[in-house]
Amino acid sequence: MRDRIPLRVYSSPPWREQRPTWQDAKPALIESALKRATARPSGNWFVAGASRDVVKGKPCGRTIADQEVVLWRGPHGVLMAGSGSCPHLGAPLCDGAVAEGKLICRWHGLALDGTRFGAWAPFPAHDDGVLVWVRLDQAGGEEPLSAPVLPERPPAGSIDAVATLIGRCDPEDVVANRLDPWHGAWFHPYSFANLHVLETPTESDDRFLVEVTFRLAGRVGVPVIAAFTCPEPRTVVMHIVEGEGEGSVVETHATPIRDGRTAVVEATIAHSERPGFALARPVAVALRPVMRWAAARLWRDDLAYAERRYELRQKGRFPD
Repeated sequence: MRDRIPLRVYSSPPWREQRPTWQDAKPALIESALKRATARPSGNWFVAGASRDVVKGKPCGRTIADQEVVLWRGPHGVLMAGSGSCPHLGAPLCDGAVAEGKLICRWHGLALDGTRFGAWAPFPAHDDGVLVWVRLDQAGGEEPLSAPVLPERPPAGSIDAVATLIGRCDPEDVVANRLDPWHGAWFHPYSFANLHVLETPTESDDRFLVEVTFRLAGRVGVPVIAAFTCPEPRTVVMHIVEGEGEGSVVETHATPIRDGRTAVVEATIAHSERPGFALARPVAVALRPVMRWAAARLWRDDLAYAERRYELRQKGRFPD
């Protein structure tokens, strides 16, 4: 029977007295997991942002893998995408307008309906309900897939929030950060306590299994067991597999902007079987800023980790 109150009063040693984890966080183990992740197919799909970023009647601009991309809602709200440079005189289409599903350049009124126009090419686009994706075959260089590789998500009725931060690093540095769960209670003591890595990846079961308490206030927290996996090369997913919020996921997507510049797009999709969770759905608009704040707080620290890794790699000083 599920406990009526998910919160627990926990005890943990002071920060400097907790058990060191550096001997467990073997560089070779992390690099091996990273190598397997980056070898998985992406089908050339890149996360462009949150579904809510692309609203009806307004274009949305992104730079992905050094390419200008524009996204907009076509007829019936269908997601459209293409090159962000107008084929006429190169105007930024993200500064244009959308009328009757057509993207209109503000410089001279050229209207694009999402089909090829001269040198202007549309890009395959996908809206999964939480995130929007664009397929860039030239940038990806892989065998194209008809849709992005998506992780398992909780059922309908969940609450989602998406936070985006930009760092001076490459996608692999972001993924490597998430494939090092041992740093959690040391680097983020305000969020995590009593973190123990229960399982590390193997060829047959390529995941980390982690026991951790999410700190709320004082000595009150929520203990869970979480699994970390990589469904494709630029994504790390944390699934809550046991404890409060079982079935909830946190998806961390690393989208290259250009060399040495990466957008971290993190989608938190919260779920609970508790009857009271249904009461939270009507106020999801108020909860999303709090969820984004929590994600951004962690990533302000973790981007320092990723940026440091990138800097050391550039100088040839990253530990083997």
